[in-house]
Amino acid sequence: MNRASATAQKLLQIKAIKLSPQSPFTWASGIQSPIYCDNRIILSYPIVRNYIKQALAECAQEFGPFDKVAGVATAGIAHGALVADALDLPFVYVRSKAKGHGRKNLIEGELKGTERVLVVEDLISTGGSSIKAVDAVRATGATVVGVLAIFSYGFKKAQIAFDAANCPFKTLSNYKVLINEALKANYIQESDVELLKNWLEKVNVAD
Repeated sequence: MNRASATAQKLLQIKAIKLSPQSPFTWASGIQSPIYCDNRIILSYPIVRNYIKQALAECAQEFGPFDKVAGVATAGIAHGALVADALDLPFVYVRSKAKGHGRKNLIEGELKGTERVLVVEDLISTGGSSIKAVDAVRATGATVVGVLAIFSYGFKKAQIAFDAANCPFKTLSNYKVLINEALKANYIQESDVELLKNWLEKVNVAD
């Protein structure tokens, strides 16, 4: 079984991803969505957590050499730290905004500005938080080799954002693979597949 399918299966098994085509979830943005992804749940399941850590560490090698890992706050911090630990590399994390007191850091940890950095995110939707973190790392003078995440919804807006930032990205799995695995596992019915595919098409047309 390939990595994308195996990852999708595990995310479904622990309910890190839930599909509800007949009764959509409402995201914080107001979007009505048939899918909800919370990769923080992975941390509570050691077997799946170790699988994701190793899969991310292996996928990270596809970006070429790098010497530091940066997690994106907040959900990307734990997964980024796990990747850094697996690869025995230094780790930093990027806040969504600079701390309001003390040293007022935007990046926590030591980043000198000469490193090659892999940015780790838990989930890519529109790509906004990831690109913001990439920009923060680049602002130090460091080079970003790319962004690595566990899952992507496959939004066209994300691809456009990463292309504009001249930043490659990879994910362990994605929405289309997830639909196929959910159907195989009888998590959804054949009649749900069209609804799920149509939702993504509508989002991408709207973008």
